[in-house]
Amino acid sequence: MYRYEIDGSYPIKGKIKPSGNKNAALPCLAACLLTDEAIILNNIPDLEDVQVMINILENFGSSVERLGKNSYRIETLNINSFHISEDLAKKVRASILFAGPVLARLGKVVLPPPGGDIIGRRRLDTHFLALKELGASIEVDGVFTIKSNKLMGSDLFLDEASVTATENAIMAAVLAEGDTILQNAASEPHVQDLCNMLNLMGADIKGIGSNILTIKGVKKLHGAEFTIGPDFMEVGSFIGLAAVTHGELEIENAAPHHHRMTKIAFGKLGIMWESDGTNIKVHSRQALKVVSDMGGMIPKIDDAPWPGFPPDLTSIALVVATQVEGTILLHEKMFESRMFYVDKLIAMGARIVLCDPHRAVIVGPSRLKGSELVSPDVRAGMAMVIAALCAEGSSTIHNVYQIERGYEDIASRLQALGARIKRIRNC
Repeated sequence: MYRYEIDGSYPIKGKIKPSGNKNAALPCLAACLLTDEAIILNNIPDLEDVQVMINILENFGSSVERLGKNSYRIETLNINSFHISEDLAKKVRASILFAGPVLARLGKVVLPPPGGDIIGRRRLDTHFLALKELGASIEVDGVFTIKSNKLMGSDLFLDEASVTATENAIMAAVLAEGDTILQNAASEPHVQDLCNMLNLMGADIKGIGSNILTIKGVKKLHGAEFTIGPDFMEVGSFIGLAAVTHGELEIENAAPHHHRMTKIAFGKLGIMWESDGTNIKVHSRQALKVVSDMGGMIPKIDDAPWPGFPPDLTSIALVVATQVEGTILLHEKMFESRMFYVDKLIAMGARIVLCDPHRAVIVGPSRLKGSELVSPDVRAGMAMVIAALCAEGSSTIHNVYQIERGYEDIASRLQALGARIKRIRNC
């Protein structure tokens, strides 16, 4: 196990390139089981969750060859099991993503309950609703046994715009007989990546980027080569970090079109940036002052399904708000345990009123002091890194495994920008 030792109050400066989108890499890896031909995936981030998904692929009988630092060749001529390992499933929430492709390929899958971050209740009902509508039966007895003699296209309306349930429904529907209309679908960039990859493999998916997908089932998918897009959560994190450390940062290959709502939300905190082609430039001269709503009202930042403000950036926005002059309400609607790290920020000197598990009022700016911290999950952990880097004095962050599940080689990459951060093995 490792910890971070951080000295704060040093501006970052330079250029950085975001890693590949982890939340796109995971479903794209699972989708490799939909064909017996080779798939080459590029820009796959080097993360623990990715390695677990690769291990699950290998357990199914896949041949996985590493072609380079972030490229893999995956081929599954024969799946030798329809069981997902319990030990592997509990390590990663994304193990649920094998339900759709294994069901489509074999007609049966046995899935133990998935693991993942503890950020509130994360229901699986939407997954099973979608698969049932496509012709599957579900049995629950400690594990989930999902069967289907034949998957049939259907007119589906999801009861929530769940990302992973949308992805499972897509992967099952591409090989179903007939047409599927998937409404109230999630449309995040990672869902779009999955759809674009499947179309390269011979699927017929229309409406990509919207919440209504039309999927014409095909009999067979073939091999393809696909490159994962940039991780927009990393981009949002780097923007926030640059602003609160008064740094100058250019984020290369940042897909600025993915950040229109992020720009609106951060604009309420007096943070702006420029787009130059595919790059984003954050300047050191930021207003860092809350922009009131009309009539002088206190503004609000709240998350929502895409294209709303991403829930994974609420932790980042909250820390950034502690360094901004004025008062703002942050409303995290989607996960009831995501704000349970706020007490650590208060102990550092932040002026925050935690109204309930979903809402916090932040009054800034606050002079944060270095502290001893423990990362509870991926996004809160990165928020703590940002807090420590703009605080006065030294901080120690423990349980950084949680951070490194979502941010590839983050300590070294931040060091290259001038951040005073060390990754140290615990004795």
